[in-house]
Amino acid sequence: MKHYQILGLTALPLLLTLISAQATPLYPSAATFDAREKDWRNGAIVYQILVDRFVPSDHLAVKQHLYPAPKVLRAWHDLPQRGVELEDQKLNSQELEFWGGDLKSAQTKLDHVKALGATAIYLNPIHLAWTNHKYDALDYKAISPEFGNRQDFKNFAAQAHHRGLKVVLDGVFNHMGRNSSQFKDAMANPQSQWRNWFAIGSQYKGGARVWTGFQNLPELNLENPAVRQYLYEAPDSVVRGYLKDGADGWRLDTAYELGLPYMRALTHAARKEKKDAVVIGEIVNYPDQWLTAMDGVMNFTLREIILGLAKSDLSPTAAARMTERLISDAGIEPMLKSWTVIDNHDIPRIATQLPNVQQRKFVQSLQFTLPGSPNVYYGSEVGMTGGSDPENRNPMRWDWVSADHPEMVWMKKLIATHQQNKALRVGNFRRIESEKLFAFERYTHKTLDTRLVLANPSLSPVTERILVANAGLMDDTPLVDLLGIDPHKHVTTMGPGLITVTVPPQSVMVLKPVERDLGGYSRYKRYP
Repeated sequence: MKHYQILGLTALPLLLTLISAQATPLYPSAATFDAREKDWRNGAIVYQILVDRFVPSDHLAVKQHLYPAPKVLRAWHDLPQRGVELEDQKLNSQELEFWGGDLKSAQTKLDHVKALGATAIYLNPIHLAWTNHKYDALDYKAISPEFGNRQDFKNFAAQAHHRGLKVVLDGVFNHMGRNSSQFKDAMANPQSQWRNWFAIGSQYKGGARVWTGFQNLPELNLENPAVRQYLYEAPDSVVRGYLKDGADGWRLDTAYELGLPYMRALTHAARKEKKDAVVIGEIVNYPDQWLTAMDGVMNFTLREIILGLAKSDLSPTAAARMTERLISDAGIEPMLKSWTVIDNHDIPRIATQLPNVQQRKFVQSLQFTLPGSPNVYYGSEVGMTGGSDPENRNPMRWDWVSADHPEMVWMKKLIATHQQNKALRVGNFRRIESEKLFAFERYTHKTLDTRLVLANPSLSPVTERILVANAGLMDDTPLVDLLGIDPHKHVTTMGPGLITVTVPPQSVMVLKPVERDLGGYSRYKRYP
């Protein structure tokens, strides 16, 4: 009080106003969630494809010349297998095996992607490169002829947009391929204009700095302004040029290698071209600091938590605390834009990681209910299997696709649940205290939007009385399970801040509050 007396009584109202203004509201306003919904990057459903392996071309006979030896064109039913090292190529023979997909053939299956409920399609690299995976760029601005040309990409993007799908490209800007004309000239000629595009010197094995020991992947020198101009700064740069052609954003390979200053600059450059362009970084580190430089990350930390919970490597309470800390450190806005990855082209497919179907459903349920943008790897919707690279890059099994395929039915249900519930798409996160369940709340400004997610990773049913610290949920409100067999059946009832619930083994319940029919009367009439 003496402090206030020194300030004078007239200063007290101002001080109280400042304190009030700094306080963070427990429940953000409707405008916050409406703004999140208008931004396609929040809670997107991202479907990932390898163009070469997604849909076989109808014109393989006229494409044969695009696969000269030592490249090999495989039959669609062949499965990728580990090859042998080719010393002269500085790579493995499996990297030169192709299956013949291209942008035109992929375009024919955009309706499949749309029908699943996806909102964006992510293409692994399509730029000119020597290998099938295209992470060894020869020319970023040209499309690999096996896949088509820039006009084919423009057509693909236009058709995707016609179906309401965004298009995200893979940017491989940490390194190029050793066969690129720039690198060849830089190595052969000390006076080359490309010499300073790379780190060249006798201190490096092979004469140049390469990515993690791969001699086929010389690293680019991002400290060189000319490299930055070419990649993302100039109006006709790689990043901005493809955005002009119809891309809606970039996933950046090995973003942790690019570093924070360059990631910030690249994101800024993308925004110049397209205000709502997304920039997602492949960050295998803890993501919080990285999220200051880009929209979101491929959320491998969250993946490890989910899988650790499913495999009993983490207790439900430990997993809940970790998730809460992750979201708190990262911030909810970047978390909603970050891709929730369970499997992709670099790690074994989910059906191989978790052969038990119920366990797999458990993991996928959390992928679609935790804050983020679920990343669906092509073929996951039909339970395709595959171990480490190259087995995880097998051709799409279109012969398995059917409306009644159980895994496809389940995937569509998860996507629909995510898309039809605002809190799951763009809502905030709050941990629910529980001893035996991994439990959390997704919520907006509106109480009846609230969804309670209760996950039981154990092999036995769990019955528990848990605290739901939501002042808006009225006593005696029925709760239904959106992922249950009957989504209209009341599975439990809200008490005064507590519920008693039984969660089946290796299952996730998504509880939705439902107003009782009281003849038009609502106890929520004065509570948002």
